[in-house]
Amino acid sequence: MSAAELRRELLVFVEGLRTEEMYLVEWHRRYRDQVRVTIDPYRAGPLQLVERAVAAQRAEAYDARRGRGKDHDQIWCVFDWDEHPNFAAAVDLAVRHGIRLAVSNPCIELWFLLHFEDQTAFVARHEVQARAEAVLRCSKVLSPAALEALADRYDAAKERAIRLDDKHHRDGSPAGSNPSSGLWRVVDQVRDV
Repeated sequence: MSAAELRRELLVFVEGLRTEEMYLVEWHRRYRDQVRVTIDPYRAGPLQLVERAVAAQRAEAYDARRGRGKDHDQIWCVFDWDEHPNFAAAVDLAVRHGIRLAVSNPCIELWFLLHFEDQTAFVARHEVQARAEAVLRCSKVLSPAALEALADRYDAAKERAIRLDDKHHRDGSPAGSNPSSGLWRVVDQVRDV
């Protein structure tokens, strides 16, 4: 088998038009020798993304049973909490079908902010977006300098996100409460950590 055949393959569905894809493509670029990350072009809210991911999972399984390809090793959905209707239904559907989730609450900009500082108190979406834009010096379209800064500070952001999960667990808050981000989970899969 060639090295390309041994690479893990991830299929990722993202909510946003640019930001999530740019961020994940950068990680794929850095680790492309060991992983293939395919970003599906479909964009929608959480429930529609998970429904699309489940449909892709079924289609891949059908094709694999007929010898026409193979399943992706993992299927992910990346989206924000953002007060979406049907959020709980999206999470439930993903869990029932083994679709992995990387959710940020309130939004992906919290994940970016965690690369630079702690954020342990509830934060409004617009506030965290403005603060992330200030530290990154760009907004939804991530600049090369912003992508480099995010990569350089990844371990600190992951540590802060895990501490937030622990904090919510200790104080009895539901998992994924504001503030929280699970984006590190998909990045660790790309990095094969």
